[in-house]
Amino acid sequence: MRDKYMTAVETAGLNPNAGKFEVGDTVDVHQKILEGQKERVQIFNGVVISKTGGGLKEAFTVRRIVQGEGVERVFLLHSPKISKIEVKRTGEVRRAKLYYLRDRVGKATRLRERAVPGAAAAAAAKKASRKKAAAIKAEETKA
Repeated sequence: MRDKYMTAVETAGLNPNAGKFEVGDTVDVHQKILEGQKERVQIFNGVVISKTGGGLKEAFTVRRIVQGEGVERVFLLHSPKISKIEVKRTGEVRRAKLYYLRDRVGKATRLRERAVPGAAAAAAAKKASRKKAAAIKAEETKA
């Protein structure tokens, strides 16, 4: 059984900006970088190919292709250097680890998009609101 003090320390150290994502999702990881005296945010985008560990030790691996070369980075999920994780696409996969993507090139690395319930309705509503705003703006410019 875990000590209640260790549990309290672990829950206090969890990163609230760690979003919900799964293996196969395409994500943007916003990481704080120190350059001299300035701190800036660097974005690394790619496909999550694995998630490991649990609690404060939870880590995930993101893979992307840069100038024809595969680049993988391992991030600690609850690191204070991670400011935000944005999910761009949700991928439908049937494996916990997508290491087989390392051997694939080009279009073979694409993953099917997972249907998220309510996402289509939300996207349609967003598109309708944009269209309405554009119509109002066009009407204002005519007058």
